[in-house]
Amino acid sequence: MKLQELKNIDIAGKRVFIRCDFNVPMDEYNNITDDRRIRSALNTIRYCVDNDCSIILASHFGRPKKKFDPDFSLKPVAKRLHTLLKQEIKMAEHIVREETIEIAKNLKPGEILLLENLRYNDGEKNNDPEFAAKLASMADVFVNDAFGVSHRAHASVEGIAKHFDVNSKAAGFLLAKEIKFFHHIVHEPKRPFVSIVGGSKVSGKLEALYNLVPKVDKIIIGGGMAFTFLKALGHEVGNSLVEEDLIPEAIRIMDEAKKLGVKLYLPVDVVAAEAFDAEAIAKHVTVQEIPKNWMGLDIGPASAQLFSLALRDANTILWNGPMGVYEMDKFAKGSTKVSHAVASSFATTVVGGGDTADLVRVTGDEDEMTFISTGGGASLELIEGKILPGVKALVIEED
Repeated sequence: MKLQELKNIDIAGKRVFIRCDFNVPMDEYNNITDDRRIRSALNTIRYCVDNDCSIILASHFGRPKKKFDPDFSLKPVAKRLHTLLKQEIKMAEHIVREETIEIAKNLKPGEILLLENLRYNDGEKNNDPEFAAKLASMADVFVNDAFGVSHRAHASVEGIAKHFDVNSKAAGFLLAKEIKFFHHIVHEPKRPFVSIVGGSKVSGKLEALYNLVPKVDKIIIGGGMAFTFLKALGHEVGNSLVEEDLIPEAIRIMDEAKKLGVKLYLPVDVVAAEAFDAEAIAKHVTVQEIPKNWMGLDIGPASAQLFSLALRDANTILWNGPMGVYEMDKFAKGSTKVSHAVASSFATTVVGGGDTADLVRVTGDEDEMTFISTGGGASLELIEGKILPGVKALVIEED
């Protein structure tokens, strides 16, 4: 698969529409608490500024329930962009109204316009052709640099691309880097290749697990999803999260790993609690001794040690999903220990976005990771072997 990349098309002096992912965390006062996604887009934006382009930036933010809810405005993002780029950011009050389209058409070289939250318009998620056409009308060139939403067939990701020919649309530097990294790690990893899969549910990671088992040397399963596997092995797991209907799938994955000689690791101990509550009474037990009405909310110290030992000889580590409810301090120790083990390894370490990216930031291991993806769902779909809708639109050669 060969992507059309920004560096390979002529953008000098043109109006460029860049789809970014500025869906950043904010506190209750609308202060940005982590601007990594904004900083990740700067290389593409600066490249366009240096080529005397007029730039239209667009992104979604959160899931607004009503139109133009001020809590979901991109104004804080415009302010942060102004600080980072040290230049004025024009802020459109709307998305595709005539006055917005007029501002976009009259931008001078080097000027930047940020549209309001794309999800204020229903046409974004519905991939409405009329909405996509209006977005496209603002520019001569379309650049997708939003890996985090490239698995969604939305108007600003997939629909808009239909209005540009192969020499007028491209992947931005961030999107191209993400695609290359995941393609390389899944298809040409340095071995031993170890995958750590966590998170709450098997259902969200099922296809990824099926795709990973034939490719890895070891697979480590933690988080809430581990209890479906433990139940499949006959353990009493109390009130821990279990997807009963997926127990046969868990057995099939374990059988497949055994058949292929892939070493599969599950927790041997957990931190169990009386309730899903930061204040609940908790204790450390082996997986054979989880009390009937209790639930496992983190891997225990023996599991963290076991997983760390399994990572010791790795040359490639792919990690997607925490080992427990890391948002609560009482149940964050297992995830923290695994994070430190991944960070201190000599392997190429790739963190698959979402909660895991947030986790390694909280543990202070962010700078020790080789690559941190900006998209959780998108990285999972790449691991599953899918071609993302936002990427398919930019492919110039199939494998």
